[in-house]
Amino acid sequence: MPPTAETKASGRRARQAAAEQGRHRGPEATDTFERGFEALAELALAGVQVSARAVDLASGRVLFSVDDHVVMPTASIGKVLLLIEVAAQLEQGRLSGLTLLDREPRDAVGSAGVWQHLAVPSLPVADLAALIGATSDNLATNVLLRRIGLEAVSVRTEQLGLTRTALLDLVRDHRGPDDAPQLSVGSASELTWLFGALARGEIVSREVSQRVVQWLSLNADLTLVASAFGLDPFAHRGADHGILIVNKTGRDSGVRSEVGVLRGPRGGVAYAVSMYFDDSALPVRLRVVEGMRTLGLDLLEFVH
Repeated sequence: MPPTAETKASGRRARQAAAEQGRHRGPEATDTFERGFEALAELALAGVQVSARAVDLASGRVLFSVDDHVVMPTASIGKVLLLIEVAAQLEQGRLSGLTLLDREPRDAVGSAGVWQHLAVPSLPVADLAALIGATSDNLATNVLLRRIGLEAVSVRTEQLGLTRTALLDLVRDHRGPDDAPQLSVGSASELTWLFGALARGEIVSREVSQRVVQWLSLNADLTLVASAFGLDPFAHRGADHGILIVNKTGRDSGVRSEVGVLRGPRGGVAYAVSMYFDDSALPVRLRVVEGMRTLGLDLLEFVH
């Protein structure tokens, strides 16, 4: 995919922002987000559509941003909106966490998740939400979405004030001309706000926010931005060397996306990074993943 005028402009904006990046707090802090900006700029010049943002959790100060208002495909990240609606209905008593839901042939979908490989035909609502948080389980997503309804998720999304972020459809192995072209979309600006608000207990209520954070804290996918944090992907709900992470990833053909909250001894950040690229060659994908990891190293230095 050759660089276009748009991607070249994106690269220039990334390099310009690199000169204005935030520094660590403290009189002796000298490290910056320069490595991450350079990595994103190189990807943009190579034809990758890049959108990213990070904000200081304490002050709300924008640490860096690159095209953060652009609406990007975010794959499974939209499942967070489903989890928010599930948690809200649990708190309101409209749904019980112990309610058993059956999987049906129409829910079947491959790729991410473990329930498709298990014998049990029914699982309680709370367990399905935990599977989504832990493995981005596609079958669990479709079963919960059939019970909750995409319309209810959309209404909740609007109530949260999100206009560039949405869960558009159920999970499908193949998307036809009559289906939504993406599972979900989002802007880095709105996604950093959303995760920052979840961390502060401000989404619907403190109880709802905490429940969603607990589900997301199970996430075993630390292969993108979070690969830089050195955490055990299967056991990181407690602080490890002072580091705590709650994140959600999204991946599809030509899509790599991650949003999260990272806390450390020196502070905390909410971040979102999305990449949209020509996935026809493995080296391109590997450069995208490496670029996200490079940005993760800068985030780690900021909080640690």
